[in-house]
Amino acid sequence: MNELIAKIKELNEALLTDAVAQAEKGNKAAGTRARKASLELEKVLKEFRKVSLEESKK
Repeated sequence: MNELIAKIKELNEALLTDAVAQAEKGNKAAGTRARKASLELEKVLKEFRKVSLEESKK
């Protein structure tokens, strides 16, 4: 569970950094990286939800 939380933090920071670079500087490559990070973040959040539900049932 702690590994998932760390991965969520890491992906969130990457997403925000690249999204800001795209929005403020018009960096197209940063937009691509931000979209990729958002997809990865979505997968990790789904896994977190699954693990969290399992932990709450114990």
